Amino acid sequence: MKNGLATMLMSVAALAAAVGGVSAHCQIPCGIYDDETRFTLMLEHVTTIEKSMTQIASLEKASERNDNQLVRWVNNKEAHADELSEIVTFYFMAQRVKPAKQDDKAAYGKYIQEITLLHQMVVRAMQSKQTMDQSHCVELRRLIADFRKSYAGK
Repeated sequence: MKNGLATMLMSVAALAAAVGGVSAHCQIPCGIYDDETRFTLMLEHVTTIEKSMTQIASLEKASERNDNQLVRWVNNKEAHADELSEIVTFYFMAQRVKPAKQDDKAAYGKYIQEITLLHQMVVRAMQSKQTMDQSHCVELRRLIADFRKSYAGK
């Protein structure tokens, strides 16, 4: 009996640890995550949002409506917009872009530019959740490229 209880408790603890470890970044200085992977993921999220919009539009026009698939694509679009926002806010804004002193004009200008680009990405991600306008995806790609150029020099 004790062995079964111990096994069950270990299983619950393992499940809780797995569920707790799903977030995109842990906000501790672990050094595991890298910037290039975040840029790749951000662009992948934009592509997925765009594909979701295309699929939703197609399903809405179909002669035989499939509401189940429609809901799944809407949920997918929103989930990827949220994941993009999470990378922008919890990885770049909270951890990677460091505040600069106002008396260092060049560093402060770069800081303001990068924070502004990141904020614009969060707003566009939110707008992509609210609408089916794929121009938000086009703008997200441009914002990511502009931020990448400023942040990483690429």
